[in-house]
Amino acid sequence: MNLYMNLARLLEDRIEQGLYRPGDRLPSVRALSTEHGVSLSTVQQAYRLLEDNGLAVPRPKSGYFVSSKTLPALPEVGRPAQRPVEISQWDQVVELVRNPPRKDIVQLGRGMPDITSPTLAPLMKSLARLSRRQDMPGLHYDTIYGTEALREQIARLMVDSGCRLTAADVVVTTGCHEALSSSVRAICEPGDIVAVDSPSFFGAMQTLKGLGMKALEIPTDPLTGISLEALELALEQWPIKVIQLTPNCNNPLGYIMPEARKQQLLTLAQRFDVAIIEDDVYGDLAYTYPRPRTIKSFDLDGRVLLCSSFSKTLAPGLRVGWVAPGRYLERVLHMKYISTGSTATQPQLAIADFVEGGHYEPHLRRMRTQYQRGRDQMTEWVRRYFPAGTRASRPQGGFMLWVELPEGFDTLRLNQMLLARGVQIAVGSIFSASGKFRNCLRMNFASRPSPAVETAVRKVGETASELLANLQTAQP
Repeated sequence: MNLYMNLARLLEDRIEQGLYRPGDRLPSVRALSTEHGVSLSTVQQAYRLLEDNGLAVPRPKSGYFVSSKTLPALPEVGRPAQRPVEISQWDQVVELVRNPPRKDIVQLGRGMPDITSPTLAPLMKSLARLSRRQDMPGLHYDTIYGTEALREQIARLMVDSGCRLTAADVVVTTGCHEALSSSVRAICEPGDIVAVDSPSFFGAMQTLKGLGMKALEIPTDPLTGISLEALELALEQWPIKVIQLTPNCNNPLGYIMPEARKQQLLTLAQRFDVAIIEDDVYGDLAYTYPRPRTIKSFDLDGRVLLCSSFSKTLAPGLRVGWVAPGRYLERVLHMKYISTGSTATQPQLAIADFVEGGHYEPHLRRMRTQYQRGRDQMTEWVRRYFPAGTRASRPQGGFMLWVELPEGFDTLRLNQMLLARGVQIAVGSIFSASGKFRNCLRMNFASRPSPAVETAVRKVGETASELLANLQTAQP
């Protein structure tokens, strides 16, 4: 992690702990420079990051002050079962994903990026050009590895994450979901135990369920990620086959795992000789630049299987993902072959053309800015409309906000009431193998803030307040 990011994280921790209160003046740029032995520009970058995150505000000729807008407290660290469990929650997952978009429902629950940006226009032109070509390259089978042009561009893009990959290291898949599924099947057998962060991406856990595996949920901090101490104890106690997690711009918590902890995690995996499946699907959407390093970037013995896709950065309908499986390449390739075979050729060629033409980075810059503003606006709406005591995550990238309501609250009931009022959320229980986090929910802030989105968030808050009042009245 860069020096300015370390300093910003330190100041953020002090604000979270109440050492600096709303309205307090923060240390001067010169004082912090002297205290931490860094340059003035490093301190200024740290303060700009705090300003971007809504924690600090500059005042002309006076310095930086803690924002007077009090942010919701961070979610509590979960207390999952300390044993492997059979995965449940399929009914709630299918409820979220089975219905097509409807004009009368504001979808706050789906993991959908904004696909209306004008920066996607060159991608549409590439798709159109391919359709008009006489030789129709998009209608042909390509190799099981995926088109070489796209794999070369993926390897080039991953330099920013610290990885040194070649096209031969990459296998193109039908979305990140197939990358995760092929990776799990390449390593595990039915009955094996997989350690996961908690809360965790429900799609990955449903893959484990479908393959007959058990999940061991590891407590996860909303700022620093999976507990390495708890993971170490679990590795000592259980025959864990693989660790599956999302360390960058985590879904649903939004944190970026500090670089030192990524290295420590890899050291743990080496010590116990287990593989790591790293989901980096949101990594390119980090609000800071350069984007955070992957665990894969520290991997020297090929035990990390890096999975990602263009579903969150461009559009999910393209169904183009990829995996860099390291030492498991041949096994992953076989698992891909027996599931889908070759991935659709035309979207691969169009994405390769889009990236090679220099359009990907400008698109990312626009979306990062939009999503960061969306995060700030949705956090403010949660503060304004939700019941007192509501907690919320501090996403450092992506477009998902995790909201925690008081213990005993039922977001399943909340979602049922909201559907009748034209809003859908993602209920927290689907992010747990055992159905924990029933008092939590996830909301999407990808679309540009609008009166319609504000009204939807207000409905969520007001309905939650209504249910909470009923809950408190019913208690003796």
